This record gives sequence, structure tokens and C-alpha cells, in this order.
Amino acid sequence: MTTTEAGATAPSASAEDKTAQNTTHGYHKQKDEHLKRLRRIEGQIRGLQRMVDEDVYCIDILTQVSASTKALQSFALQLLEEHLRHCVADAALRGGDEIDAKVDEATKAIARLLRT
Repeated sequence: MTTTEAGATAPSASAEDKTAQNTTHGYHKQKDEHLKRLRRIEGQIRGLQRMVDEDVYCIDILTQVSASTKALQSFALQLLEEHLRHCVADAALRGGDEIDAKVDEATKAIARLLRT
């Protein structure tokens, strides 16, 4: 068990989780770019809060919600592409059950993206 900031205990990471944490993920080479992009999206969300606080016209807020949503969707697609090119491709080279698991994982991620 590990202790969280609030003092509660959380289960320790499994051996599989620790192995996954020690691997290089597909987004690693673009990590700084991704963080910059996420900070920009965070700024858009703060802008939405400010707009509501300042009683801005509903349609103007909705326009900004749409822009923020599109920015997150674009980020998600980039991350998905990197996952396919790196993680899924690596599993394909290894063969066996791992490729089936990675394809299933990617398919479920795509389904979640489509539901939004």
C-alpha cells in the first residue's frame, strides 16, 4: 500500500503496472509538445470559466466550448496515432496474444472517443 497526499492509502502498483511505467510510451518523443498543447487547452477552459463569471452571451460561450472540445479531440487523435504506431506496432512484431490485447485496447479507446 502507498500513501496518497490526503493521507489515505492506495493499493500498490502491480508488477504489470510497474513494468508498464518503466517502458517508453509512443508519445514520449513529443511529450513537451503535448504538454504545451494541454496547457493551451487548460487556458481555454479557464477562459470559459471567466466568460461565465462575466455573464458573456450564451452563444459566445458555446462557440468556445466547441473550440475546446475540438482541441481535446485533436489531441486524443494524435495520442491514438502515436499509440498505434508505437505500442500496437511493437506488439505486432512480438506476435502472440499481445497483439490481440493491444488491438482490443485500441479498439476500446476508439469506441470511447466516438461516444464523446
